[in-house]
Amino acid sequence: MDAELLARLRQVTAAIEAKKAYDLLALDVSGKTSIADAFLLCSVGSSRQAQAVADEVDRVMSQAGVHALSVEGYLHGTWILMDYGDFVLHIFQEERREYYGLERLWGDCPDITTLLRSPRP
Repeated sequence: MDAELLARLRQVTAAIEAKKAYDLLALDVSGKTSIADAFLLCSVGSSRQAQAVADEVDRVMSQAGVHALSVEGYLHGTWILMDYGDFVLHIFQEERREYYGLERLWGDCPDITTLLRSPRP
């Protein structure tokens, strides 16, 4: 995974954590699919929180000159998918995340979550 993508994923991780999303999981899917290099999954407690996370990610990425190719599910906020080309962010309400089980589908992909978190002082 190249340094530029890693830097963007770290920015997204910080934005997600700033809005108190939880259970972040980042997977390197580059060896399994051509649709993206990474998937990020996180959980939220409500549709309003899902929208707040999506808004914050959009704000941070827009400031960096990166814009989503598409956003799905924003209105209902139970599963928001933000496609940035080289990575896809999935913002789930917990019950949707459990139901669709993307971790099970992509579970054989390398977990890169620890690479994205800044060391805490």
